[in-house]
Amino acid sequence: METIRALALFSGGLDSLLAMKLIIEQGVEVIGLYFDTGFGSKAEEQKRAYLERVAKKIGARLEVVDIRDQFIQEILFDPKYGYGKNFNPCIDCHANMFRIAKALLPKYDAHFLISGEVVGQRPMSQRFDALKKVNLLSQADGLIVRPLSAKLLPPTIPEERGWIDRERLLDIHGRSRHRQMELAKKWGIEEYESPSGGCLLTDPGFASKIKEHIRYQPFEIEDIEVLKVGRHFRLPEGAKLVVARNRHENERIASLALTKYTTFRLPLPGPLSLLSKGASQADRELAARIALTYSKADPSQTYQVLIEGEPFQVAPFATKGEAQTYFAKG
Repeated sequence: METIRALALFSGGLDSLLAMKLIIEQGVEVIGLYFDTGFGSKAEEQKRAYLERVAKKIGARLEVVDIRDQFIQEILFDPKYGYGKNFNPCIDCHANMFRIAKALLPKYDAHFLISGEVVGQRPMSQRFDALKKVNLLSQADGLIVRPLSAKLLPPTIPEERGWIDRERLLDIHGRSRHRQMELAKKWGIEEYESPSGGCLLTDPGFASKIKEHIRYQPFEIEDIEVLKVGRHFRLPEGAKLVVARNRHENERIASLALTKYTTFRLPLPGPLSLLSKGASQADRELAARIALTYSKADPSQTYQVLIEGEPFQVAPFATKGEAQTYFAKG
């Protein structure tokens, strides 16, 4: 007997876990695809460990698909259906994931696609008309099963061909999560991410940082990680300065593999900082002063700070307020 296999868009949230479990309960083998756009709120290692753990819990297999460059180049800055409240191109993003997942069906010898979308749960991307737009834009119309709301939607190819039983799918709609919580309890699913905590593009502060960044320079993969850390400053001659806020951010900055930024340390305890490579001498000197202002430096003293091999003798600002006039503003 042929093994029926499905690829699921797997975010790590409860809805995607339940959607996968509903299909697994029908004897279908499910592979959860986590699409890494780079804009997840958790560190990569932490996220992957969590995804592997919860996928195993429900009997699914995990595959991580790195689409960071493709997402930046093709989706992020030119979405056909625009943005949500911030920098989130949700309809285009979902359609893009389905389009890539559809192309991966032969690789995994899979038959159809699954999503945890619930009709009416999200105002931009999960209205009836939005789901239709996703289907059309993804070029996967008919192959996408949304198990949590399937009975409210037209029958799909997997249902019509008998790969899955439509009667065992659900008719959940709206923003209440009561039925999802009942299912989670039934299947012993206790660990799952918050439905609102996944994508940094929905965060107003992060969206503002992107808008500020692209006014000055192109946006590339390494800029994603830079925007996730530190205090951000835009210096008078155009350079970007990022100053760590704590020891954890010092460690994160030190771990980044960067080509567009240089890292510099202070001659006393304080933040690790990033500065645009090739910054002007004036911007480098100012960067040293700002970084010192967030250290234990004495404003009445001067210190030697080495940036790109050049020493600068500078004193910190008397107050952080003076340094904050250079904050990058979206």
